[in-house]
Amino acid sequence: MDNQPQEQFHTNLKKGDQVVVIAGKDKGKKGRILQVVTKKETVLIEKVNMIKRHTKPNRNQAGGIVEKEAPIHISNVMILDPATGRGTRIAHKVLADGRKVRVAVRSGEVLDK
Repeated sequence: MDNQPQEQFHTNLKKGDQVVVIAGKDKGKKGRILQVVTKKETVLIEKVNMIKRHTKPNRNQAGGIVEKEAPIHISNVMILDPATGRGTRIAHKVLADGRKVRVAVRSGEVLDK
């Protein structure tokens, strides 16, 4: 195995962003990002890609069938444009006050608060 350092993955998506799924069984569904896993290049989206897990009871919780979100590859989601409500790509822009912000390519609207 190579001893080269693994390339660091960078994403423009952040926890709390509103996104739309553009591929897969949940195509078209919209939701909020709960978690971004950069090492696996995946995201967890609220109420999207739901799976059932059969869990054994333990001290903290009862056993049974638990429904939870499964990760989706980051390439299968797009950030929602606040102006149009459709998926868009992300650009970066430096404002007059020196802040670097994310901008929706489709409408030009600023995504960061």
